[in-house]
Amino acid sequence: MKMAMFTILLLFINPSVQNEDLTIVHDGKEIMHIYRDDYMEEFLGEPFISSSKATELMNQISDLVHKDAINAKIGDSGEIIPGKTGYHLYQEKFTRMVYSYLLGKGPMTIEAPKLPTHPKVDSEILANIRTQQIGHYVTYFNSNNKERTHNIKLAAEAVDSHAVFPGETFSFNQVVGKRTKEKGYLPAPVIVKGEVTEGIGGGICQVSSTIYNAVDNAGAKIIQRYSHSKSVPYVPPGRDATVSWYGPDFTFKNTYDQPILIRAKVYGEQLSITIYSSNQAEVKNRDIPDASEELPDEIDIEDQH
Repeated sequence: MKMAMFTILLLFINPSVQNEDLTIVHDGKEIMHIYRDDYMEEFLGEPFISSSKATELMNQISDLVHKDAINAKIGDSGEIIPGKTGYHLYQEKFTRMVYSYLLGKGPMTIEAPKLPTHPKVDSEILANIRTQQIGHYVTYFNSNNKERTHNIKLAAEAVDSHAVFPGETFSFNQVVGKRTKEKGYLPAPVIVKGEVTEGIGGGICQVSSTIYNAVDNAGAKIIQRYSHSKSVPYVPPGRDATVSWYGPDFTFKNTYDQPILIRAKVYGEQLSITIYSSNQAEVKNRDIPDASEELPDEIDIEDQH
């Protein structure tokens, strides 16, 4: 009882030991509290700020407040859906604010300062680069395989409305991202005419192969492409582009002086990739063999045991 009374008395006499923290706020919500002593070190008996701890704090706050800008895209009815501005931490200003707290006394509350990040592709760019069709390719799949069909649709949505600027290189893996269960991709354990598909995300290679043929038709420069070890049914022999997150990628370079636009759509049992650009693009098309319209027979692996 006496010890409790003594503690209360100390706090009353020296209130400075309370509320010495820095409160960092983002969008009106407290996201972190730090304490001055945790960021101070001593050298030759003199206190100084630990730059490594201050940098670590800046990186943590940067991750917490960062919001990617969203590019404009084309909706299901052909309408242009405007992009959205993102933002990132204003690091220089934030550093000054934190150092002001660390070198001062008492508590402080700061709003994490931000700088806007504008979409790379806005409505105006989309409107200008969807005026001329410069490449097209269609492949076919068996919709009886629900998992594989689902994966094809997901990957097609990921590349739809993606713009590739002059001199820029498109990477399928970078644009589509890692194919995981968390992103909605499903296991597709099937054999297609002797070809065993990958597990999670089976069917993705049909999307990359269809894009390859479409951009090749559009005259783009193919940078990286690998074929499967066996032939696949959805494109003519030698016209496939296998991809894997930890393996091969498919990449091409836009060698035109205008941006190009990738449109990807699934209609029934067809995957359609169309490449557009502005009317100013001087296109040099290539003739590409069409894919077979015959739907492949797909055999469930479980039926083979």
